[in-house]
Amino acid sequence: MSHTAISDRFHTLIDVHAPVHQLGTGFTFTEGPLWHPVEQTLIFSDMPADTRRKYTPGKGVKEIQKPSNKGNGMTYDADLNLLVCEHSTSSVVRIRPDLTREVLCTHYQGRELNSPNDIVVGNDGSIYFTDPTYGRKEHFGVPRPLQMGFQGVYRLPPGHRPGDEPQLVVDRYLFSQPNGLCFSPCQRWMWVNDTEQANIRMFDVAADGSLTNGRVFAGGIRDDLKPGLPDGMKADKDGNLYVTAPGGVWVYSFQGELLGKIDCPEMVANLHWGGADWSTLYLCACTSLYSVQTKTRGRDEPFMHPRTRQPAPAAPPVSSNLTVQDRLDFRIDGRRTALILQDMQNDVIADGGAFAASGAPDHARAQNVVANAARLAEAARAKGVLVLHVWFLCEPGHPAMAQTAGLYKGLVAENAMVRGTWGGAPVAGLEPRPGDLIVEKMSMSAWETSRLESYLRHGGRDTIINCGCWTNMSVEHTARTGADKGFHMIVPEDACSTMNADWHRASIDYAMQNVATVTRTDAVIAALG
Repeated sequence: MSHTAISDRFHTLIDVHAPVHQLGTGFTFTEGPLWHPVEQTLIFSDMPADTRRKYTPGKGVKEIQKPSNKGNGMTYDADLNLLVCEHSTSSVVRIRPDLTREVLCTHYQGRELNSPNDIVVGNDGSIYFTDPTYGRKEHFGVPRPLQMGFQGVYRLPPGHRPGDEPQLVVDRYLFSQPNGLCFSPCQRWMWVNDTEQANIRMFDVAADGSLTNGRVFAGGIRDDLKPGLPDGMKADKDGNLYVTAPGGVWVYSFQGELLGKIDCPEMVANLHWGGADWSTLYLCACTSLYSVQTKTRGRDEPFMHPRTRQPAPAAPPVSSNLTVQDRLDFRIDGRRTALILQDMQNDVIADGGAFAASGAPDHARAQNVVANAARLAEAARAKGVLVLHVWFLCEPGHPAMAQTAGLYKGLVAENAMVRGTWGGAPVAGLEPRPGDLIVEKMSMSAWETSRLESYLRHGGRDTIINCGCWTNMSVEHTARTGADKGFHMIVPEDACSTMNADWHRASIDYAMQNVATVTRTDAVIAALG
């Protein structure tokens, strides 16, 4: 079996001859696949059989719950509680690791929901789910009269209390049968498909959590000669969208271009990323479970970095007024992480450098920034973290250097950061090691004039440990843009410095809190394991 490439970009996502492996068969109708990041197993629903099953690589499939209230879509929250859309009970429920079951919601405006179908969790803990009518029909659910009169998309906000009603986040009559839903990697947008209309809509996620500016992202997802319609839907790390469709799974670019089709022997109902590096695509297809290896991986979701997974020990107490996390409640996966050592150059923080009179060398010493950054780099290399040295370098004479900002005027006035000079070289103790990469830039942010993003995307890195000088300029600019691009930014504040403690504190306490996980060097090293 070969897959169908419509665009050359499809070849960067999957080999057109990648085999589709059958992992188990003989089921009634499979749905809701979900990979556990700690156990490294996959659970899935068999709705008509009223059963929940688990696949363990190398061991096969076994039954883990029956009855399951004809559960359909599932996900985990950041504490690895299982969230399930139940057809039989018209409920969204939370099942804790000790198997305690809590009903999160069942009604809207006093009327029972139709049958919650698919579900996703945001980084802020909010829960979104769709509510078509399939669970009130024979075979997939329990036949019973409808109460709602429409099929909606709902949200349970952060802090939702079990039993409280959900928020309707779209116009109640927009969808015929809303089904799969999925965040973009940065969570500024959400896709929701409609099985009956055979299309996908894209929405902006508003500040209040509602879905606004809805527009058709892709339509006509049907084929009279092949079974399959829009149902389950997932995005990869770059915002390409994978949706069940005739013949298997159709893959769209973030812009809505159909890139290609993944073929499967049976009609696919849902899909999920999994495996040790989240690059295996698991397919629930009618009576069987399949997998196919890709060249990419799924977008980051909160449960992929669970709070319950081996918390890092607390770092030694530090006397400071800064608002930082002395411990990280998640593990840092070195294979998906990059460490940025930014502007750690002689002109920036060394005595005798072009900007020594600013106070930068004194603040760097007070922060112990060189030693802390060096410790981070050593620990990072040992755990497979990509170490990137980002240097501001100009040609002699600073040709065409913009004079629109004070920083750039200062560079020219002090003849600073010139290639080949002592001032442009890295400070002692932070020289590149074999395997490290060097990124050159001519901007405050590490992103705008460099190949940083190419290194990160090509290397499969979506978490960035962001340190360097100066905190309120290069480090902050890089953190802001990185967050906008969908990267998880981690800022160890004692591996950053600027011209004085007040400027450092203002950046860390205010700006950085909104775009990054702010912590300390020891906490990062502990979270690396």
